[in-house]
Amino acid sequence: MEHVISGVARFQKEVFPAKEAQFRKLANGQNPEVLFITCADSRIDPNLVTQTEPGELFICRNAGNIVPPHSSQTGGTTASIEFAVAALGVSHIVICGHTDCGAMKGAIAPEKLGGLPHVKEWLGHCRSATEVVRARCGELGVEHLDDVTCENVVQQLQNLRTHPSVATGLASGRLMLHGWQYDIASGEVRYYDAESGGFKPVDDAYRATFAARADETAGEAADEV
Repeated sequence: MEHVISGVARFQKEVFPAKEAQFRKLANGQNPEVLFITCADSRIDPNLVTQTEPGELFICRNAGNIVPPHSSQTGGTTASIEFAVAALGVSHIVICGHTDCGAMKGAIAPEKLGGLPHVKEWLGHCRSATEVVRARCGELGVEHLDDVTCENVVQQLQNLRTHPSVATGLASGRLMLHGWQYDIASGEVRYYDAESGGFKPVDDAYRATFAARADETAGEAADEV
């Protein structure tokens, strides 16, 4: 804990002064472009992986980067999604899984979660992912961890579409969904390609897709003016 407290002191003395103008601007509001939903795992740092600054990502974290299907029951993830889309007007949502995910290990072997009843119930939202991989590969084991982790991202994207604010954003064309998988050991990030049904490396071609979209949006805005 001492290094955490010392870090606060370094932030106040070294980091904050260099970015004081940025923080003063952020003190009056936020305008993030991306809702980033990822795992609570301590090894995942969304701002580090994406090289973004404070104010650029609206981050929602939980065990297993899970998005429960929309229902009348309110939860933190559901409220965060609604606020990010309907109030802040984010234009992109990323669901980012990762390698060596403890939540996915639990989803593969729920019988080992006897002493963690709330975790076991929460991971019930991953059952569709485990069942899809089971149908494809047979009896599940730790060797299927990467398959389950990737499939979980796909299934959570499906759950995300059931949220009214997300469905509205998709229907209007102002919102895009992304499924990512982060490899802790290599630093590689792969994205879900719906056309092929697989995950591909985030590369120049992937980036160019959204650069072109940004140019189109800027052009449309200029025409309206």
